[in-house]
Amino acid sequence: MPTTPDPERFDGLLMTLAQQCEGGIEELLGSFFGFLQRKTDFYTGTGASKAEELVMTQFKKYQAVAQQIKQQQIEKEKRKAERKAKEQEEAEKKQKLEEKSKDEPKIKEITDEEAELLQEEIDEAKKNAMTEDGDAKEADKKKDEPVKKDDDEEEEDEKDKGKLMPNSGNGADLPNYRWTQTLSEVEIRIPFDVKFDLKGRDLVVEIGKKHIKAGLKGHPPVLDGEMYNSIKMEESTWCIVDKRTLLINLEKLNQMEWWSRIVTTDPEINTKKITPENSKLSDLDGETRAMVEKMMYDQRQKEMGLPTSDEQKKQDVLKKFMEQHPEMDFSKCKFN
Repeated sequence: MPTTPDPERFDGLLMTLAQQCEGGIEELLGSFFGFLQRKTDFYTGTGASKAEELVMTQFKKYQAVAQQIKQQQIEKEKRKAERKAKEQEEAEKKQKLEEKSKDEPKIKEITDEEAELLQEEIDEAKKNAMTEDGDAKEADKKKDEPVKKDDDEEEEDEKDKGKLMPNSGNGADLPNYRWTQTLSEVEIRIPFDVKFDLKGRDLVVEIGKKHIKAGLKGHPPVLDGEMYNSIKMEESTWCIVDKRTLLINLEKLNQMEWWSRIVTTDPEINTKKITPENSKLSDLDGETRAMVEKMMYDQRQKEMGLPTSDEQKKQDVLKKFMEQHPEMDFSKCKFN
């Protein structure tokens, strides 16, 4: 069974050719069609109409692909703008509620009926407090006890020493560039200190499945190395913003993990300190959101020296078994 040719197998060769064409795309196309004229019978062997038909077929094919990718980028930016507008709207509502609560009088006069209902609630609260008093005292006792960490947790803390704290976008602010991330994508912004408006031909940008290279043509690259993990190349894009900044969007292949760095030679961030926004979690489907929330809960439990959800389940099963078999002596047993 014949294999499908890799569409990217000539990218390195063509990129080298494109970088040497100072006249841009016009010179690049001229070089290609000039090669066909000098070295082949493309124009005369198949007839002018057939040659033009072949060219237009390939042009329309990749034009459709480019338009589809551009539309996806527009839709992605639209979704980001909608999320930002929603966050702004919610912030404004919250601010209005806070301002309204400040304007309300601190002491309100209530009716006799409201007073009776209030007294019933107070009595009920007292009753519940009495029944839960024993549990509360036990919980306070446990709270005051020093938290002991096992060897694995101490080892994990040692590994995190020296790592960077995540920035507001769950990424890092490095000397030459800034990056942020969500569970599904990574955004990289590389500013260039130049005195002219950047064009595509001024930059060198190579994005592979697990390798990235980006920088100003004729200068050492800002990014060049193996990435933290693989990406979806067909959904990753780059463009120039504010005439001086290169913006790269990478779509993660594994959309259930946080990256600790972009390339393996960069300093790492402490992914345990990442705090994803609720608005981001709400964008996930039910199953994925449940998994993420479980991960966040388990991480908080570990930081407080408390059992994770899985460990708690094991303890509950063990406790139930011990209650069902009081005749057995578990005092000398050690449970992991």
